[in-house]
Amino acid sequence: MAAQTVEERLRALESEVAALKKRVGDAPDDARPWWQKISGAFQGDPAFLEAMKLGREYRESLRPKPRAKKKRKKNADS
Repeated sequence: MAAQTVEERLRALESEVAALKKRVGDAPDDARPWWQKISGAFQGDPAFLEAMKLGREYRESLRPKPRAKKKRKKNADS
């Protein structure tokens, strides 16, 4: 491998940067938020559905339980 001069290395880097800038500049400008870009990516995925089910069960387990109604005794006088 031949030793490169600093100038040769700099020219190679500059051409590579120019090529990368062109690729980025040619990319379509998508102004949508990131969450809209990935919306639906996991649709129908069994692992995702299982994760959602487990998350729902966990959140429901944190909710306070309803109090049991007390049974009223019937008054013998009535």
